Amino acid sequence: MRIRNARSVASRWGQALPADDREPATALTVLQSFPVPRKITNPYIVMLAGCLRTLPDVTVLNFSWRTALLGRYDVFHSHWPENLVDGHSPLKKFVRQIFTLALVARLTITRTPIVRTMHNVERPQGLSRRASLLLDLIDRETTLRIRLNTTTIIDSAAPSATIPHGHYRDWFARYPPSTVVPGQIGYTGLIRRYKGVETLVSAFRDTEGTGGGLSLRIGGNPSSPELAQTVSTLASGDDRISLTLNLLTDAELVEIVTSSELVVLPYRFMHNSGGVLAALSMGRPVLVPENAVNRALACEVGAGWVHCYAGELTARHLTDTLHELRTHPAPRPVDLQAREWNHTGTNHVDAYRQAIAILHDGH
Repeated sequence: MRIRNARSVASRWGQALPADDREPATALTVLQSFPVPRKITNPYIVMLAGCLRTLPDVTVLNFSWRTALLGRYDVFHSHWPENLVDGHSPLKKFVRQIFTLALVARLTITRTPIVRTMHNVERPQGLSRRASLLLDLIDRETTLRIRLNTTTIIDSAAPSATIPHGHYRDWFARYPPSTVVPGQIGYTGLIRRYKGVETLVSAFRDTEGTGGGLSLRIGGNPSSPELAQTVSTLASGDDRISLTLNLLTDAELVEIVTSSELVVLPYRFMHNSGGVLAALSMGRPVLVPENAVNRALACEVGAGWVHCYAGELTARHLTDTLHELRTHPAPRPVDLQAREWNHTGTNHVDAYRQAIAILHDGH
């Protein structure tokens, strides 16, 4: 972990603070901004809460409006603050926005710090002006920001910590891996416009006639019926393409990923991607857009695991990467040591205690 504009901290990228540099161990209660997990809950936040609960003197509360407004806790950890101000109906959205205003007022009055993980660098599109103003308010009241990689740009005057996204090895270990199908290219995850699944299908179709027994398996839930229809239309007529356009179970995800020779994630914008780490956690190489985040990840995990392409994804990128995998396989297992969850948990606690110190002690 790396903390800026706060007490000097020696830990970085998953290294815990030295024992003599820690705050005295006192009971700490953290309210996470997500409710009790369901089957579709993002595994990252489930694993985060789980590893925090294994630490001494730490209590983790799941979010409810009653707990947020009336409960007792020392830190509020926000993940996707836009979820607080949005809703499936105008009435639900309005009620949530009133509650959000009350929550920020309560946190300000009680001097309870907000710690926010910067999962995304930009807000979702389509937010109302009132929702945007509330998010501006939350930003102003945030005490410390956690970024998942060093390329996330944060105001240099604001306290921050860098804590890498933990791996998924333990999460998926309960499911047996499949035998790799030579030539199979895989994609799993939610299907959104910015994730470029349409581009992947088009690029794959252009491999027809190149030989090699290629196939493409896509699994994930489209964001709209229109997008599902677009992907289906693009794939129609090519028997090499298999589509599972619904929410995958973990077992289904593991089956597609581990049976693929290469996982391709052609996002038009990629910053913090759980999909990349999921594939690497299951020992599968990935092809992703070239950018600073992915270049750093390639260096971190070792040669042969993260392959990057520049510009728009093409058939040549797919066939060249498969050729590279076969002629120069990864010389050693993927290195995810910097993303062990025991480091992630202790570094989050250090960040929480630092936020409390900043707000109460002014340092």
